Amino acid sequence: MDTQPTEVIAPQPTDAITREVVDLMANLVALFHREYEEAAAARSLTGAQAKVLALLRRGPMPMRHIAQTLSCEPSNITGIVDRLESRGFVTREADQHDRRVKLVAATEAGSDASEELRESLNFAREPLAALGADERAMLRDLLRRMLDGVGPGTPADLAPTASTDPAGPAA
Repeated sequence: MDTQPTEVIAPQPTDAITREVVDLMANLVALFHREYEEAAAARSLTGAQAKVLALLRRGPMPMRHIAQTLSCEPSNITGIVDRLESRGFVTREADQHDRRVKLVAATEAGSDASEELRESLNFAREPLAALGADERAMLRDLLRRMLDGVGPGTPADLAPTASTDPAGPAA
């Protein structure tokens, strides 16, 4: 039996600008996560609880979709929702189209808590203030283009819509 050696294809080297952009994005993400966690903790929320409330700003959604979007096990989401429900921040209701599916919805108190947390985030406002309106729009468009095609259930699902504050949730 004659076996041919498998050709190993080396990854394409990245250029210096790409490496620097990746490093800068990583620094921004770390800064955002740190401030987001601190803002959540100041409101007696975990970061995961705050992320669920932020996601629910779009409206009620199945727990499975929440788990997929946040890259969590459904059992973790159940615990997070249990704690949010005990604080009066969310409710669970049966889906009208499929009674087996439980939808999670933010209550008024949950929406208020999420909005308060979002308004407290200065991370995005301060660096973005250095950019003019056209530059912010260009940055937004470039980021959207980068995230296009990433697929559902990714952090892109948490990206704020055009009508929301640029400091909206991320993770």
